Amino acid sequence: MTTRFKKNRGLRGHVSAGRGRIGKHRKHPGGCGNAGGQHHHRINFDKYHPGYFGKVGMRNFHLIKHGKVCPTINVERLWSLVSEQTRAYYKDKTDKAPVIDVMKAGYMKVLGKGQLPEQPVIVKARYFTKEAEEKIKAAGGVCVLCA
Repeated sequence: MTTRFKKNRGLRGHVSAGRGRIGKHRKHPGGCGNAGGQHHHRINFDKYHPGYFGKVGMRNFHLIKHGKVCPTINVERLWSLVSEQTRAYYKDKTDKAPVIDVMKAGYMKVLGKGQLPEQPVIVKARYFTKEAEEKIKAAGGVCVLCA
């Protein structure tokens, strides 16, 4: 803002410039920023910012954000990880079975929801639920654990 539009231009000639004679306009009479939150500004903090002070919960030193991440896939979606040609190719071959590496597709755990076609398959994953393992083995497949 240019000087000629500022409030003080209109206040030229008035002694205290609209700040009053008695409580003078001093720099930071209440303290800078959040000063006095537990002392002279306590009422404001308690009223408008409840819970601002203090702690809650336990501390976790060396928190690993992705430590508990475990992407899952259901048994019914296993065949979507390989192409339709692969499925058709292994449909007739009884001596071979396709290997579906779940880890390569970005999943870690195989869950047991849905039906699996009666076609043997080798599934590699880090974790299997009991139901998933039963369904894969019932279809003539194998569960391979990999780290």
